[in-house]
This record gives sequence, structure tokens and C-alpha cells, in this order.
Amino acid sequence: MTLLEKIADDLKQAMRDKNEVARDTLRMIQADMKNLRIELQRDLKDEDALEVLARGVKTRTDSFEQYTKHDRPELAAKEQAEIDVIKGYLPEKMSDEDAREAVKVAIAESGATSMKDMGAVMKSLMAKHKGLIDGKLAQTLLREQLGS
Repeated sequence: MTLLEKIADDLKQAMRDKNEVARDTLRMIQADMKNLRIELQRDLKDEDALEVLARGVKTRTDSFEQYTKHDRPELAAKEQAEIDVIKGYLPEKMSDEDAREAVKVAIAESGATSMKDMGAVMKSLMAKHKGLIDGKLAQTLLREQLGS
């Protein structure tokens, strides 16, 4: 079963269960996926779906932070509930220790020696561990190891 099929099945189940948060969130995700499919002019692969899901988490996290900052707990709670639904479809992120090791390997493979090489290392690291490593964490670890 592909990720797209799983989301469709879970949407149907959420409708049966009258789970409004899951239903609405999955509908928004499906709409985003349909828009991407139209944009790419091809059927989506699981990697494309994961990209849409990751983007959904990122935008909702930004909204959550803004709502929290401006003392809107009811809206922040709604965003957090949507994040929880979406994260159920994303692969588990690397632990800090695994990410540190992946950064070391990426630096060794690319032969990076200074901060000037950071872009190349980030590009290969994020491509190799797509969706598994947090970009901000990777950037921080790279700065540590390359010396800022």
C-alpha cells in the first residue's frame, strides 16, 4: 500500500469515526498533494508525498509558534493536533547521535575542511538522509564540526 492510499483509507476511517481533526487535516494534505501532482504533471511517488507532509508539519509548526507567542492557546492547540496527525505518516527522525554521525560521514565523503564547504556538505547530507534528519540540527552540527 502506498502512502497516498494509506492517507485515503485513513481519511475514510476518520470520516466514519467523526474525527474532525484527522478528517480536515487529511483533506488539506490531499489537496496539497493534488496541487503538487498538477504542478509536476505526473503521478506522485511516496517521496513526493513525504515532501508534502514535511511541508505541512513545517507550516503548522510556524503557525503554532506564532499562536503561542501571541497568546492564542486554542489556535495553537488546533495546530498541534494537526501536526500530530501528519507526523503519523512521516518516518521517525534521526536521533541527535545518529545525526552527528551522519554529519561526520558527509564531511569525510565530501572532503570539507572549512565553512566555505558547508553548502556542498548540506546538499549531499540532506539528499542522502531525506526526511530523516532535521535541517536546522544538521546545520548546527556542521557548524560545530567545521568550526564557525
